[in-house]
Amino acid sequence: MLRTVTTDAGTFNAEVAGPDDGPLVLFLHGYPQSRHTWRTQQPALAAAGSLTVAIDQRGYSPGVRPDPRKLSNYHVDALVGDVIAVAGALGYGETRPLHLVGHDWGGAVAWLVADRHPGAVRSLTVLSRPHPRAFRAAMHADADGQRHRSRHHRAFHDPATAGLLLENDAARLRRGLLDNGVPADATDAYLSVLGSPEALEAALAWYRAAGTISELDAADIEVPTLYLWGENDQSVGRAAAEGTQAHVSAAYRFVEVAGGGHFLTDDHPEVVTRELLAHLTAHGA
Repeated sequence: MLRTVTTDAGTFNAEVAGPDDGPLVLFLHGYPQSRHTWRTQQPALAAAGSLTVAIDQRGYSPGVRPDPRKLSNYHVDALVGDVIAVAGALGYGETRPLHLVGHDWGGAVAWLVADRHPGAVRSLTVLSRPHPRAFRAAMHADADGQRHRSRHHRAFHDPATAGLLLENDAARLRRGLLDNGVPADATDAYLSVLGSPEALEAALAWYRAAGTISELDAADIEVPTLYLWGENDQSVGRAAAEGTQAHVSAAYRFVEVAGGGHFLTDDHPEVVTRELLAHLTAHGA
């Protein structure tokens, strides 16, 4: 069910499923996706008794879309603050921790939330995006050709990028998703959120405000963590994925998805659902 969550920053669109009194599982999507990323996982977790909330994040939600030309509006501090604010609006936080799940950029934000606010996070699940220090080490060493894998990050700093991606009915953006195993109907759902110049410029501002994702930093994570990575991920190599374990001091489980790419909820949704259910069950949901 499409609902909204209002914070001091504005109003977030959110897909909500499950009982209001169930433990909260908060989902954070990546680029170039939306709350629809979690369309398979939410019904399964809701049926198991969890309250699931998948938000369109800052810039993706029209109600939280400050001027992308002012990059401080999209700094990681603001993105982390949004998660804590949304959790608070739902009645969760340091005294009532939630289960946090993130993919791609949403995964990067999830790592930072778990680092900065460990008391607010009961369990962490991240798809595709390695721990910031593991990713930085892979970039600096160029392990598995990580710099080439991340070349699109530099392109997103070009002010012409949004126009190029959206021309001809977003042909380039569509092709990039379809070629990476994202079904056509899911691509349409993502573009229903991201397919306007205003939304796409805001999404690209995340990259521009960060400067380079490889310089994001987080300490070792102290909450139970599940990390899923597809063996055919074109954006993240094995060194960064396997190096993540060194940066989690709590219970940790690494799942390599055979045949999986970067968009695991699209190309292997049943694996994500199974592993996520097991992780949440083990840690209190």
